[in-house]
Amino acid sequence: MSNTGSRNNDVDLDCLDDFLLSDRVSASCMGLSDLDGFLTGIAVGPELILPSEWMPVIWGSDAPEFASVDEAIKILGTIMSRYVEIVARLDADPDGFDPVFWEGPEGGVVADDWAAGFLDAVRLRAAAWEPLVLQPASRALLIPMLLLDTEDDDRPPLSGHSLGENEMNEPDARISEIIPASVLGIRAFWRKHGVGTTTRDGQARRGSGTRPRRRSCGSLR
Repeated sequence: MSNTGSRNNDVDLDCLDDFLLSDRVSASCMGLSDLDGFLTGIAVGPELILPSEWMPVIWGSDAPEFASVDEAIKILGTIMSRYVEIVARLDADPDGFDPVFWEGPEGGVVADDWAAGFLDAVRLRAAAWEPLVLQPASRALLIPMLLLDTEDDDRPPLSGHSLGENEMNEPDARISEIIPASVLGIRAFWRKHGVGTTTRDGQARRGSGTRPRRRSCGSLR
């Protein structure tokens, strides 16, 4: 599968993608789309979470094996740059927010991994997300992520406030439009309630979809 996102962004994600698919990370390490959803969830969540807490979640069960200090700096720097880019885009040009989804073999958008990564971020502060979940109108903003992350056992523990049957049966068409709208709605909810910050300084699982093809290092654009 190929990447359908980040064509309008400045961070070069190809080398990061290549590293995340290598045998120098654990099998439970996030893929590129998982990671992008995770970073977005961190960026729009109700509490500031420092990189020292969320960075290890990316790698899963074992720390990555970097070939050199320079490679470690490059990979970690790219992750941080993408995080900063997401925050900056949401602040300065929210309509230009561009998630990293995969493109399926027949051209369809595959967003399951991205949604799983976003929910991994929710899990880090499940209790803090409850004000959004307690209100039906705002709770609906999480429906696209929960529909895509269809394994019941993997849904975030939000004090038993599960989605109703009608909510879970909502159609998931136009997901490439629905997810960005949900992200902006979540961000607006926390801002309206005076939660979260505008500027951010900073157990994962591999998604269910087929791994994307490997690419040589270079720009996605």
